[in-house]
Amino acid sequence: MINPWLVAPLVALAAFMEVLDISIANVSLQHIAGDLSAGQDESTWVLTSYLVTNAIVLPMSGWLSETMGRQRFFLACIVGFTISSLACGLAPTLGSLIFFRAIQGLTGGGLQPVSQAILTDTFPPRQRGMAFAIYGMAVVFAPAIGPTLGGWITDEVSWRWVFLLNVPVGIVLSILVSAVIRDPEAFTRMRAEKAARGRKVDLLGFLLLSAGLGLLQVVLDKGEEADWFASPMILGMTVLSVVSLIAFVIWELGEKDPVVDLHLLADRNFAMANLLMFALGFILLGSTVLLPALVQRLFGYTATLAGMVLTPGGLSIILVMPLVGKLVSKVDPRHLIATGLVLCALALFRLGTFTLETDYASFVWARIYMAFGLSLLFIPINTSAFRTVAPDKSSAASSLVNVSRNLGGSFGISLVVTWLSRSAQEHQSILAGQATPASPAFRQWLDHLTGYLQVHGGSGGEHRALAEIYGVIQQQAMMQAFIDDFRILGGIFLAVVPLVYLMRRVAPPAGGPPAAH
Repeated sequence: MINPWLVAPLVALAAFMEVLDISIANVSLQHIAGDLSAGQDESTWVLTSYLVTNAIVLPMSGWLSETMGRQRFFLACIVGFTISSLACGLAPTLGSLIFFRAIQGLTGGGLQPVSQAILTDTFPPRQRGMAFAIYGMAVVFAPAIGPTLGGWITDEVSWRWVFLLNVPVGIVLSILVSAVIRDPEAFTRMRAEKAARGRKVDLLGFLLLSAGLGLLQVVLDKGEEADWFASPMILGMTVLSVVSLIAFVIWELGEKDPVVDLHLLADRNFAMANLLMFALGFILLGSTVLLPALVQRLFGYTATLAGMVLTPGGLSIILVMPLVGKLVSKVDPRHLIATGLVLCALALFRLGTFTLETDYASFVWARIYMAFGLSLLFIPINTSAFRTVAPDKSSAASSLVNVSRNLGGSFGISLVVTWLSRSAQEHQSILAGQATPASPAFRQWLDHLTGYLQVHGGSGGEHRALAEIYGVIQQQAMMQAFIDDFRILGGIFLAVVPLVYLMRRVAPPAGGPPAAH
């Protein structure tokens, strides 16, 4: 029997590779557009195509694991992800890159849920905390290191190596997975029993899910760019997505062999864990987008330096998660989750006090404080989700948990960008309304600045002074918009705290023999 502690880092690395690819390409879009003679708006489909196909496969990965066999499906995902990464790195046109990115999202979508299902079946409940700690370090650290690594690779080598980097990692993973990972006996028996009864392909469920989640992802990714429901395309996609998802839920609840087992959500603990995972994804990725954008737009940081604002927080998570992995088997996970939510909220409120004079160290420490809170969320939420799930349902449960986190991240990114844009317009309107000749303070500011510019720069002093003042108003309005966003995210974290205690208390797992794999 292979040591399970060899399995944990192996599946964590596979998940890390896939999660990293969601964020690593973001900072390379400008270079991709220039190199492939495309517009900036067109190049964003490099991200959207990946997210759409990824969102479609995630909830179906449990069904695909049961149909193909978990080890075989996991290996197929790694091989497909590796080949499509090679194709992305060699793509000659933007159209081909978008196509190969869609395949990359399709093949990579199963890596996260299958990784978690493998860990759940490989480790007994008393050891799952540490196993999820290893997995969590990979999944939470990847978005933090992605922008920094992507920026460095793009600046120093080429954007193509953002994708080509996956190839040697994927080859090594394929070899190791073939040698180390095996399907559990209980899982194999369950597959054999279903095959003997005859496995029906839930084609309608598959089509409804693909339409619903695919269109939803496009709406979330392109909504702000298209001015949301002012765009007939976005409005139409939203209606089709909602109708498809409602029909999907109704259909799946009546299916004997559904593509997604929604009956799992009838368990209160599992349902609440999914809601908390949605909130975690929402605020983790929402804040991960906001902070680099803030320091780049208003403080002039390079993409690499902006990424370095996030990296120390990611390293802090790596240091703290093993401790949380030990605590989760001794302390009520609900208390750990509640503490993590409060710490994250305080860190976000701290970011909401920053000004245009804030220095680099202050940003880094605020992110580190938030990292401590995030470290207390991922493992306890996961262990709470799986403690009441039957062993033969671990693949289906893992699919739903990962869908919740990814959907939360998509909603988080989309909404914080929308809030930022609209809040900036509101603050600019308010500030501009106060900058009138009727205001003695404004008149004094304008006269002083005009005089200074005339002494140091010649003619046209008042026009140049007005332009300078307008620039300051824009800066202040944008800073206030970022502050609003951080405070809203902090408020959401605090609002979620009472929901934690809607979960039933589950006794810490007792010792027992390791599970087979």
